Amino acid sequence: MRDWLLLLLLALACSLLPLAGDNYVLRLGTIVAMYAVLAQSWNFIGGLAGYPSFATAAFFGLGAYTSAVLLSYGAPTGLAWTAAGGMACLFAALIGGAILHLKGHYFAIASLAVGEVLREVVNTTPDLTGGGMGMNLPVPKLSVAAAAQTFYFSMLALAALTTAAAIIVQRSRLGFGLRCIQQNEDAANILGVNAYGYKTAAFCLSAVFAGMAGAIYASWVHYIEPPDVFDILLAVKPLVMVLLGGIGTVFGPIIGAFLLIAFEELVWRSFLTIHAAMLGGIIVVLVLFMPNGLLALVRSGLARLRPAGPKP
Repeated sequence: MRDWLLLLLLALACSLLPLAGDNYVLRLGTIVAMYAVLAQSWNFIGGLAGYPSFATAAFFGLGAYTSAVLLSYGAPTGLAWTAAGGMACLFAALIGGAILHLKGHYFAIASLAVGEVLREVVNTTPDLTGGGMGMNLPVPKLSVAAAAQTFYFSMLALAALTTAAAIIVQRSRLGFGLRCIQQNEDAANILGVNAYGYKTAAFCLSAVFAGMAGAIYASWVHYIEPPDVFDILLAVKPLVMVLLGGIGTVFGPIIGAFLLIAFEELVWRSFLTIHAAMLGGIIVVLVLFMPNGLLALVRSGLARLRPAGPKP
């Protein structure tokens, strides 16, 4: 109940942002919400099951192009966004059969290759996707301010939906099974956990929301191209955000999204030439000194501040 109340309060607070900010603030808010979706999506397979997936960029790009193609044929926006999530989920279920039997760095490399394969597919199908020239999407007949609010609330709603799914999964049999897989997959199988089925479900969950985020992003920017929506940073940033906030937690990915956008706006904009190097440095620092994220660090600090109980 506490998590649901916190989600409600957070969503209500974020919904007030248009009253206090201009279009620039709404743009940052939209990016934070999108980052939160991507981080929560990664957390299903990476945080709970312990499988280091780099397929987020593949799902994001697939959702963006699925929605763009449907919109170019006159499909309603809501239908295009929903279909984008469905296509990403279906693709994850199919590709999961090929790579989910791998573990560790073998799975990481295979999942990273998925995005590169999809990028090449898009590049070689110019009649459908525009190829390397990209695609223009229909521009909604809204004012600049109305469009900014529309896409902000759309991405915020998706972030809330993804977090709600995370709460449900965390407290379900699926979440228990995924944590068992993370601890010891062989032992989980012996205990009767359907490891392959649970991993596939987590992989599909990591795909459906990322695909819908890609669809909303495509409509938001009105133009997409393969280097943009299949960017390798879209595969790395979710991992960084989850490590920042707290791996395997419900609200850790959201905290990580806020922290990452703060880094980008306050620091990385001044160091564009070494952007990737700084990102790699942050990953190293997180893994070495804060492997369980900020939430675990705060909880540990609060535990030390609590007065010790009476000695027997």
